[in-house]
Amino acid sequence: MPGQKRWSVDRLAGFLGPLVQKGLRSVILFGIPEVNRSGKDGRGSIADDPQGPVIQAIKLLRKEFPTLYVACDVCLCEYTDHGHCGVLHPDGLINNEPSVARLAEVAVNYARAGAHCVAPSDMMDGRIKAIKLGLIEAGLAGKTTLMSYSAKFASALYGPFRDAVDSAPSFGDRRCYQLPPGARGLARRAITRDLAEGADMIMVKPTMPYLDILSEARDLAGDVPLACYQVSGEFAMIHAGAKAGVYELRRMAEESCMSARRAGATLILSYFTPEFLEWLPA
Repeated sequence: MPGQKRWSVDRLAGFLGPLVQKGLRSVILFGIPEVNRSGKDGRGSIADDPQGPVIQAIKLLRKEFPTLYVACDVCLCEYTDHGHCGVLHPDGLINNEPSVARLAEVAVNYARAGAHCVAPSDMMDGRIKAIKLGLIEAGLAGKTTLMSYSAKFASALYGPFRDAVDSAPSFGDRRCYQLPPGARGLARRAITRDLAEGADMIMVKPTMPYLDILSEARDLAGDVPLACYQVSGEFAMIHAGAKAGVYELRRMAEESCMSARRAGATLILSYFTPEFLEWLPA
């Protein structure tokens, strides 16, 4: 991923400070624990470790940049020894009930640490309701936005990210809980379900191959904010095309995000954000 780096907590403020000065208003955190796969376990116990990267980063950013909106990805794949997004049955299949309970626990602990937004990306059934109830019970529902990765497809475009965060599954794949690329109806049902369970925002991921889903999500969501995630493979692909002389990098980056806005997105998660802060007028 050209120009992308993993940042330790002690260097995070130095990286973000100049971007905040240029107009950066929000970030989303993905944690990478300082342990190898053998130090992880089957339930992702270190996902919400108070000394882990995410909770430390939340507290640092809230202190250093009081106006910065801090969102946190909520998933277990970076923290489990098997690399899947939930707790498993002995036969290796997802065990939904304990997975949902663990995800809700992690989300609430991120909120307690000061996250403005928790964003579950795991695609477990029922996790939005569980997280919402957990936030209500903790007295944090009015302080914390719940953004659901509602229509997350089993895409070929996640490879660079999985390499970066060491979250590739140690066996099998995630097609049993992420949506098949052709699953328009499943995407609609997942979006409708998450809205009914209390999602404050919904997301479609990836972006460019699923602009039709994004457009339909706009109709389903009504006035609810709609996000899309321009994933690592999209970012790498745009860079590769520019390097090959197919197009000019800035023009294609802007066009890709313009298409998402046209389809109905109100928020775009993009690795191009530092470049956009340089390219676009304040």
